Amino acid sequence: MIQLDETLELVPRRVPLWAWLVVGLALAVLYALTLDNGTALRTGARVVHELFHDGRHFLGVPCH
Repeated sequence: MIQLDETLELVPRRVPLWAWLVVGLALAVLYALTLDNGTALRTGARVVHELFHDGRHFLGVPCH
């Protein structure tokens, strides 16, 4: 049976520097892909553009 008196403790964790760098790089790549209209990705640009199109407008990123 579950006792309602128990509380959960939050334990602070240290995040290594490399993990923050990976997250930053991933966000930079995602940002570049959302702004891309064919400059960076020549062959797959149309597919990437269509995949991100609605999300770009939702976030307020111009694409035309």
